[in-house]
Amino acid sequence: MSHAEVAHVGSLELESEFEHEPVPPSHRKSTVSVTAVWFGFPMILTCAVFGGIITALLGFQRGLLAIILGNVVLMLYVGALSYLSGESGLNFALVASRVFGRYGYTVASGFLATIVIGWFAFQTGLTGLTVHESFGWSEKPVTLLAGILFVAITFIGIRALSLLGMVAAPLFLIVGAIALWLIGRSSGLSDVWNYQGVTSGAASLSIGAAITIVVATFADSGTMTGDFTRWAKDGRSAVVAAFSAFPVANLAAFLVGAIIVATGTIADPGTNGGNFLPVIATGHGWFLSALAFVFIIVNLGSVCTHCLYNGAVGWSHILGSRMRLLTVILGAIGTIAALAGVWSFFLDWLNILGVFVPPIGAVILTDFALSNGRVTPVDARVRWQAFVAWAVGAVAAGIVHFQAPEYVETLIGMVAAALAYIIITFATRRAGAPGRADSRLPAQG
Repeated sequence: MSHAEVAHVGSLELESEFEHEPVPPSHRKSTVSVTAVWFGFPMILTCAVFGGIITALLGFQRGLLAIILGNVVLMLYVGALSYLSGESGLNFALVASRVFGRYGYTVASGFLATIVIGWFAFQTGLTGLTVHESFGWSEKPVTLLAGILFVAITFIGIRALSLLGMVAAPLFLIVGAIALWLIGRSSGLSDVWNYQGVTSGAASLSIGAAITIVVATFADSGTMTGDFTRWAKDGRSAVVAAFSAFPVANLAAFLVGAIIVATGTIADPGTNGGNFLPVIATGHGWFLSALAFVFIIVNLGSVCTHCLYNGAVGWSHILGSRMRLLTVILGAIGTIAALAGVWSFFLDWLNILGVFVPPIGAVILTDFALSNGRVTPVDARVRWQAFVAWAVGAVAAGIVHFQAPEYVETLIGMVAAALAYIIITFATRRAGAPGRADSRLPAQG
C-alpha cells in the first residue's frame, strides 16, 4: 500500500479512511460488507420506540401506512445519494464541495457533522440511562465506559462498522422476536391489526407529521450516506446497501415497535413507544437479562459509532485533519455532553433535522441531475445558488412545520429546494454567470 492508503497510529497500521480523496477502486469493499454497514444502523431500539409512538397516536393501520410511506421517501432519497457516492467514491464533504463551493461546503458539511455528534451524545447518554433503569447500575460510570467503547470501535474505521452491523441486525431480530413471543404467550397478538390507538376522536398526530418523524429519524446520516457508500464497488452496489436500510431494516425496526404497542402491553405508549427492552430485561432468568444487557450495548453502540464516524469524516475534511484524530476529539466532546444529560433535548434535534437537513440533499441531487449524472468540480469559493435553494427549502419546510404540521414538511422542503435550484441554475446560466467548471470528474470505480 502507498503512504496515502495506510494510517499509522504508533506501531498500529490501519487502512486509510480517504478523508480528502475518492476511495480508489482497489480499496472498494464487497457489496455484503457495505450492506452490513447500513443494514445494522437503522435496526435499533430508537426506531422501535418511534414506531410505537406513531402507532399509539394513529392506530395500527394508519400508523403502518405512515411508516411505509416514510420509508419510501427515505429509500428514494438515501438511495439516490448513495448512487452518487458509489459511482464517484466521494464522501459527503467532498460531494458537498462540488455543489456549495470550495469553501461554502464547510457550512453544509459542518452543520450535519455537528448534528450527528449530537446524536452520538444522545445515544451514549441513553445507553447509561437504559442500563440504569433496567439493571440499577450507576448511570454516569456506564455512560463513560460506553462512550470510551464506542470511540474505540469507531477509531478502527469502516471495517469495524461493517462487523458491528453484522452482529447488531441479527441481534435486534432475535431480541425483538423473543419480546413478541413473550407478549404473545401472555396476552396474544390477535387484535394487533384493529388497534385504534390511545386517543379518542381526532388523533393528536397526522399521517403527514408521522411520515416526517420517520424521515427525520435518519435525515442526517441518510444525507451523509456517502461516507458509507463511497466504499461500494459502484453506484448499483451502493443502492443495494442503502436499500437494505430503507426500507428493509428501518421498516422492520419501526414495525416491531408498532406491533408491540398494538398488543396493549406497553404502559403509556404515547411516551414510551415500542420500547420492548423491559419485556425481556427482568423476570425471565439470568440468560435473558444478560442478553438484554448485550443488546443495549450493541444496539445503541451501532448508532453511536455510525454517527461518530459521520462526524469525524466530515470535520476531518473541513479541518484538513484525519478521521481517527477527530474520532477521539469529537468522541470525548460527545461523551462529556452525554454525561451532562444532553439527550433530554431530543425533540429539539428532531425539529432541526426535519426542517433544515433534507433540503441539503435535495440541492445536491438536483445538481447531480442537471450535470448529466456526473459529480462536477466548481471554480467558485461559495456557490450562492446552492445556498439560496437550501434556504428556500428550509423556509418552506419551516412554514409547514409551524402552520400546517399535518403535511409532510420534509418532503415539501426537499421539493421546494429542488425547484428553487432548478430555476436559479437556469436563470444564472442564461445570464452567463460563472461558478462551475466545464470539466467532468470521471466516475471512480
